[in-house]
Amino acid sequence: MRPVAAVLAAILATASPALAQPTPPQRASEDPSVQPPRKDQGDRNTGHEGKTRSAVLGRHGMAATSQPLATQIALDVLKQGGSAADAAIAANAALGLMEPTGNGMGGDLFAIVWSPTEKKLYGLNASGRAPLGQTLEQLRAASAQAGDANDIPDWGWRSVTIPGAVSGWGMLHEKFGKLPLADDLAPAIRYAEEGFPVSELISYYWRSTMEQFQRLSDEGIVEDGENWKTLYAVNGVGPQEGEIFRNPDLARTLRTIAEEGTDAFYKGELAEDMAAYLERIGGPHRKVDFERHTANWVEPVSVNYRGYDVWELPPNGQGIAALQMLNLLEPYDLASMGRDSDEFWHLMIEAKKLAFADRAKYYADPDFAQTPVEWLLSDEYAEERGKLIGARAAESVEGGRLPGDLEAADTIYMTVADSDGMMVSLIQSNYRGMGSGLVPDDGEGNTLGFMFQDRGTQFALDPEHPNAYAPGKRPFHTIIPAFLTKDGEPLMSFGLMGGAMQPQGHAQIVVNMIDMGLDVQAAGDVARFQHIGGLEPTGLGDLNDDVVEVESGISQEVVRALQARGHQVKYAVGEFGGYQAIWRDPETGVYWGASEMRKDGHAAGY
Repeated sequence: MRPVAAVLAAILATASPALAQPTPPQRASEDPSVQPPRKDQGDRNTGHEGKTRSAVLGRHGMAATSQPLATQIALDVLKQGGSAADAAIAANAALGLMEPTGNGMGGDLFAIVWSPTEKKLYGLNASGRAPLGQTLEQLRAASAQAGDANDIPDWGWRSVTIPGAVSGWGMLHEKFGKLPLADDLAPAIRYAEEGFPVSELISYYWRSTMEQFQRLSDEGIVEDGENWKTLYAVNGVGPQEGEIFRNPDLARTLRTIAEEGTDAFYKGELAEDMAAYLERIGGPHRKVDFERHTANWVEPVSVNYRGYDVWELPPNGQGIAALQMLNLLEPYDLASMGRDSDEFWHLMIEAKKLAFADRAKYYADPDFAQTPVEWLLSDEYAEERGKLIGARAAESVEGGRLPGDLEAADTIYMTVADSDGMMVSLIQSNYRGMGSGLVPDDGEGNTLGFMFQDRGTQFALDPEHPNAYAPGKRPFHTIIPAFLTKDGEPLMSFGLMGGAMQPQGHAQIVVNMIDMGLDVQAAGDVARFQHIGGLEPTGLGDLNDDVVEVESGISQEVVRALQARGHQVKYAVGEFGGYQAIWRDPETGVYWGASEMRKDGHAAGY
């Protein structure tokens, strides 16, 4: 166990111990023996060699988001006297406008909040539920009409669950807000009316999604092919980098919520419009589904990793997979192995396989299924499962067996901290791409300015599976916020978006900081792995089909050694998520903000 002073000293050091010279970056390649092209990238003379920039420091407030304008909005709200919760709501509303490729008010939201007055963490689950008027058998029949009775289509009304994000804003504001909700939403309304310049990566994903939606609409998979074009297909293809995008329809919707409160989204005319639209295109969703939606405060769960408490939210999300990984890794001296050893990466990959096998078998809405969280996070279970890690890659991994009494049983991340010490870890998503492809309208020629999520595609259609679809049930969720504390004091609010990459990324961030001594910025910049394959919480997938993707900072020597252990490894680009974090120095109270180079955003403080 390393004392906090030692870890802080490593994090605050101006230079980290040098690792082996990194291999030149390369684009996706099935053959790692091919010498990749070198990035035209400069060198830093301080800090870890994989670090792209310094952490941002501030005493009074900090924000880190995936879009620079949203970060500035959060700081503006803090300077106006708003709390971290106010700033998070404001930035999230703006990101729904500025980064619709990853989130929006048609999606869901999860958050972990550190309350400095109570010295405790609050968890928020603002995920939506399936429509009440559709049975599992009816959804299977509807999926069969679309191609496969065992697989919910990724787009169209079959994938739509009730959006939860707006209810999340309401819960956060009611408990932790200082400013009127209208003040929190005002910046997003202004930018929606006046427009903003679209940034590089968002433009890339936006335009590629427009091409995809055109094909899906032509094939009839997305039932309404007009509204998404009207709203998002600027010049037919989506905005280019630097092009000004305006969304007055979203401004009208946000203004209604600002004036009438978040209930307007679930019980007023907005709910009537959304329900009427979904019914018109053939969906089973009705106004009662919106009226009965609720967000919930939940207790975060944690494991202690080398003296640090790592916090996640319980299912229906996948956060405990990161905690299971850390439990499996703790017996090993990862610091001595170093990041340039194949043994280190082998252990990370094998721990992921074991955790995700349980993810596929047990994670589900706790209102409908008994997910044995306490047992899955126990030291006893980790010790038992850890015996399955050998020197070679496991060819197939199944979920663990539980004691007899338990047997029944594309996204944005952002974080904000204020001068009082409140820290908000928030993640929000429409799920795949921009969502379902369905943009609701008011029936009078105006859209509502956002797209419905396609989160419902994460239900299983096997009636025996814990995550099986049921009316009013919440699907398995990939989006997870995280938090780090020590001895009851807050240290770091962090997250890493990107589907199944998220728990793998969370574990890698924690290991990078606690085991490797990297600071909050370097911990997110250095190269990552992603293991893909195995069974999914949908009940689908192939137990024996998997691949390990790695970034170019992992050397070819390590890749070859992993292949010799039986791993199927390839280099890839763009599949490794997006990270933001705020570290709070427990002695000085100084915030350290980080936002990595894989996204458009940045951290800023004052």
